[in-house]
Amino acid sequence: MKASEEILAVWRKFDGFPMETLTKAWLYSKRGNRKQRDVETMKQHREEFGVTGNCFDLAIWLLEAFKEAGIKAYPIGSELGTGDDHAAVMAVDRIGRRFLCDLGDQWLQPILIDGDDEAYTDEKLAGFFPGAEVQVLPENDHFQVVYHRPNGKFSTQVYSSLPVPMKEFLAAADYSQSHVYPKPLLEVRLPWGNEIAHWEFDDWKSFLSTSHGLVEDPPLETIDEWVARIHEKSGYDKTLLKESLEYFKGLSKSPSS
Repeated sequence: MKASEEILAVWRKFDGFPMETLTKAWLYSKRGNRKQRDVETMKQHREEFGVTGNCFDLAIWLLEAFKEAGIKAYPIGSELGTGDDHAAVMAVDRIGRRFLCDLGDQWLQPILIDGDDEAYTDEKLAGFFPGAEVQVLPENDHFQVVYHRPNGKFSTQVYSSLPVPMKEFLAAADYSQSHVYPKPLLEVRLPWGNEIAHWEFDDWKSFLSTSHGLVEDPPLETIDEWVARIHEKSGYDKTLLKESLEYFKGLSKSPSS
């Protein structure tokens, strides 16, 4: 179910890249361009401030990296242009096998989605998603992923496997970048013991998802405390973080500064 080494080589360039909405809010706070950034701009912001972006940013960046490596890849998405949309990438190896590449949901590595391939299995697999085992269940032009958590709970997500035309995908990206959901979010893969876990800052709470279950962080009261914690986990520029979180504070009820 694992991807070829040439696909993995591109994927690994994005190890440690968070998925987040903090950069979008920071751009809003600066009254800057509220459309999808190009890859050159994203690279510049990464170099200057350590930031990455949301699922559209990461998908577009990953698509460009696959293109530079000579690997066929195309965008996929669900509920595009609705505000509840999600963007990911499908990479295709030299023999035509398709692999889901989802930086937005912080997968550990790409996974095969072709049910007719000899390497395919519908068994629960570890090592693909932090803090959970996954099953891939293909069906015609879509596939379902079942996430099995260590506490016995499970959740599902349905992906379309059909390519989204780039013009349509970029229009959905522009729509996403022009709307800021009032609850801040950052997710990042982090080493934890002998595994890679998933740390999440979501609506002024933070926790770590591991193969042993959730590890909740102590609550914080101030913006400055959150800046310090998020900087420790992500390496993001502290001034940018404070400006971003202050912007979120103005959108909804949040900790005092």
